[in-house]
Amino acid sequence: MRLLLSVIIATRNRRALLAQTLEALVRQRRSKGGFEVVVADNGSTDGTRTTVMRVADRPDAPAIRYLFVAKPGKSHAVNAALDVARGDILAFTDDDVRPDPAWLDAIVEALDHTGADFVAGRVRPVWETAPPPWMSPELYGVLAVPDNGPRRIDIACRRGDVMPIGANMAVRRAVVDRIGGLRTDLGKLEGSLRTGEDHEFFLRMLDAGYRGVYEPGAIVHHWVPAARLDRRYFRNWLYQNGRDVARLESSYPDSTRRFLGVPGHLWRQAASDACAATRGAFRGDSARRFAATARLRWLAGYLRESWLGAIDGPRAG
Repeated sequence: MRLLLSVIIATRNRRALLAQTLEALVRQRRSKGGFEVVVADNGSTDGTRTTVMRVADRPDAPAIRYLFVAKPGKSHAVNAALDVARGDILAFTDDDVRPDPAWLDAIVEALDHTGADFVAGRVRPVWETAPPPWMSPELYGVLAVPDNGPRRIDIACRRGDVMPIGANMAVRRAVVDRIGGLRTDLGKLEGSLRTGEDHEFFLRMLDAGYRGVYEPGAIVHHWVPAARLDRRYFRNWLYQNGRDVARLESSYPDSTRRFLGVPGHLWRQAASDACAATRGAFRGDSARRFAATARLRWLAGYLRESWLGAIDGPRAG
């Protein structure tokens, strides 16, 4: 039996946070049609299954399905969930996210009203501790809490500021049936900063001619642990992400003008960031200075992969 909606969650050893996610899904206001939740447990050892089944047994809960996926890697877990999901719309969120009660209704309304193939929603941070003075919204993408504002935005090219991420996105089932799920050589592994599975899936959708929309009414709240509010974490993540993005974009070339193998807009951004870092240093503006130097760190990773990646070995295709 097909349903209108399936919510996909990959998890590993975060049962306390996952319980909050499931509780938020129980409180969803679905004005039309039902939905199910598919939890793909990627090797948890903390009693995650018991937590999931306790919620699933509640009379007010939607249909909740539990899968144990032993092979390490978030992408493996997500793909296993996609294989069993029954919904015509596939909504993705994370095990440390609390969707607003109107989240699913907003996704359905955006798809129905625009005819889009995928939706990127709005993500707001839930801070474990107050953010430090050097933190600014310009860096929220590192923490997977992008907020792209209050207006609906069409997504038809890679050059905009909006990119769907696994914390809050949805696609029509037909998209996955045609282009497949997440690439399993990408995506988070425990103890690593490996990224890129969401970005690659986004590029693949655009390459296949699909069109998306950013829907500000589809809101989720994403937990930000204090441990991530560390400048070293940001620098390391951005450098690795720069490498990941360069590698992915080499697989999906476009008509962007390049200089020394790098898109021209990145050189312009680097010049702007260098000026911003200097101004921030002179004015004692730690937030502006760190945001600018962090973006330059991202560019260093991009340059390193663009110029030397082929020397390291074959690129994943």
